[in-house]
Amino acid sequence: MPPTRIRLQAGADGTLAQGIDAIQREMKLPTAFPPEAMVAAAQAARAPRLPELDRTDVPLVTIDPPGSMDLDQALHLERRAGGYRVFYAIADVAAFVAPGDAVDAETHRRGETLYGADSRIPLHPPVLSEGAASLLPDQLRPALLWTIDLDAGGEIAAVDVRRARVKSRARLDYAGVQQQLDAGTADPLWSLLREVGGLRQRREQARGGVSLALPEQEISVTDGQWRLAYRVNHPVEDWNAQISLLTGMAAAQLMVKGRVGLLRTLPAPEPQAIARLKLTAQALGIAWPAAQGYPDFIRSLDPAKDTHVAMLTACTTVLRGAGYVAFDGELPAQPVQFALAAEYSHATAPLRRLVDRYVGEVCVALCANLPVPDWARGALPALPGLMAEADHRARHYERQVIDLVEAVLLAPRVGETFRGAIVEANGAERERGNGHTAGVAAAHSGVVMLRDPAIEARVGSAAPLPLGQEVTVRLAEADPAKRVVRFELAE
Repeated sequence: MPPTRIRLQAGADGTLAQGIDAIQREMKLPTAFPPEAMVAAAQAARAPRLPELDRTDVPLVTIDPPGSMDLDQALHLERRAGGYRVFYAIADVAAFVAPGDAVDAETHRRGETLYGADSRIPLHPPVLSEGAASLLPDQLRPALLWTIDLDAGGEIAAVDVRRARVKSRARLDYAGVQQQLDAGTADPLWSLLREVGGLRQRREQARGGVSLALPEQEISVTDGQWRLAYRVNHPVEDWNAQISLLTGMAAAQLMVKGRVGLLRTLPAPEPQAIARLKLTAQALGIAWPAAQGYPDFIRSLDPAKDTHVAMLTACTTVLRGAGYVAFDGELPAQPVQFALAAEYSHATAPLRRLVDRYVGEVCVALCANLPVPDWARGALPALPGLMAEADHRARHYERQVIDLVEAVLLAPRVGETFRGAIVEANGAERERGNGHTAGVAAAHSGVVMLRDPAIEARVGSAAPLPLGQEVTVRLAEADPAKRVVRFELAE
């Protein structure tokens, strides 16, 4: 399964730094940029290629987690006759990075930004990703400005994307905007986002798609005491995510029509995978009516409930095989992203993901009825393999960091008992880090899900594990150096 991202809240004391450094060394990750890339980035930051079209009249704003500096997207929504108009500005990385230059070469080696707890290994030098190319407030920036018209039901009516100068009015965060919405004091923009986001969620449901929003693990440190708990998304995060998904679908629509580009695909799960999920739901005591499909079942789950979080986590096991497919002329045999029940592409995070720069370039050319630039078109066939390698590296890094965080958190508590639910027993297929599997010598093994602290870990027992039942487990080992956490079923 994709690892759950951990966020460090203010107050974390840097205890993880040494362990994270060790992971980065073991994986031979590029923690510094080559000098030639830094020089090229600094030069580009001083002289970006600004487009002629001036759309600084559009009152764009950004909304991201607190403290974010690599701002890829800025949005504005307004009503129009018969529906809505969505403006979505995406950072124009190609205004700073020339094909074949030192920055371009380094981004092809990295593929995407790597995240793990409070560590971040960026795709681009920070002078670009957190400075000149980022859509920071009150700064003139080159951008790819998407204009997507929706009808009254939230369906796409028209799409356009072109290069433009833009200026964000404000840098906002999810919690602050949600607080204003709840208090009734938010700018009308956010009420409109709620309206459009809700329409897009209903369109998703009608297509048979589902957005699987797992709660994040979040670390806080108070008076030297570490705590790891789940944090459920604010509603505004889900509405904002719908705008990004909308843009990705619009990009796919343009490229499929133009018969050139790159899609993000995901095959439908095998019937036996869904059958296994239904057994898990039964074990966890969650009703799954025979007539209810996978997407509707996902929507019925409540992330605030322990067993439902366990079920959501289990549901990710069927969403495997995601990848990229490039095409030029003949369309892909399987172009659909199963979870979204639509054709889709990554287009909205070029500061953090290499492929988005190419998708944006293709879409701009198609909208202008111009040939796709040779540098972009020629790179398409190699991008799926390059991004598959980058995705694998990112998942492995996040998993290793999570293993480390959990071991650090639990190290002082070896020998203590905890309550949890057995969510897998013997023959678990979920992707886990080495730390979760090391040292399990018991006759029976599986996965226990704890709520406090909010972790999943391997558990061993001399007797068969009771799948889906609440149990008491004893922490047998928590070794930050080895990144090992291991529980045993208590007698």
